Amino acid sequence: MSRKTTTIVAIAGLAFATTMFPSGRDAAALAQAGTDSITLVVPVEAVELVPEPVTFVSEPVVQPLPEQAPTPTLTEAGSLGELVGMVDTDAPMDEQMRCLAGAVYFEARGEPLAGQLAVAQVIINRTEDGRFPRSYCGVVAQPGQFSFMRGSRMPAVRESSPAWDRAVAIAQIAHQGMWESEAGNAVFFHARYVSPGWSRTKTRLAQIDTHIFYR
Repeated sequence: MSRKTTTIVAIAGLAFATTMFPSGRDAAALAQAGTDSITLVVPVEAVELVPEPVTFVSEPVVQPLPEQAPTPTLTEAGSLGELVGMVDTDAPMDEQMRCLAGAVYFEARGEPLAGQLAVAQVIINRTEDGRFPRSYCGVVAQPGQFSFMRGSRMPAVRESSPAWDRAVAIAQIAHQGMWESEAGNAVFFHARYVSPGWSRTKTRLAQIDTHIFYR
């Protein structure tokens, strides 16, 4: 390449550099480098950074709570007495449950809890035996079976008494099968101070305080 041609190329390079780089110092440096060879430096177009879209949820974010010790359930009671204390005796009762609780109250409220549960169990067992009525009220009102009955009517209950609360709890426990009764599958019982003739034809299962239970 002739000197004249090289000079023209350099001048052209200087003009291009001046256009691309307004700073005179940068343009002169590029022109000087161009006397031997021309290197064009094209600025990289700036890339606009677009943030990821933010998604908002309509439900509140619920932080997990630390695990707490489970509340003891009715089936985890350590004794019948403890279980009785755990039963909600203020819950509404239907007629059948009132008959069951009433029989426990009048027949065995002076008995230990196991004896009260056994009386309730006998009534429940009778409803499942074809020789007796199919309902709690039917069993309790059956003529000649419970001496506290006045015909087909049950005497008034003193519902504010602790004895009634216990009878209600025992009735619920027996009805739901929450505690096994010592009476098992008994369907007959009598007080130990009497000796009815029918007892000699039945199988004795248990004696709990003042009551003896038979199948």
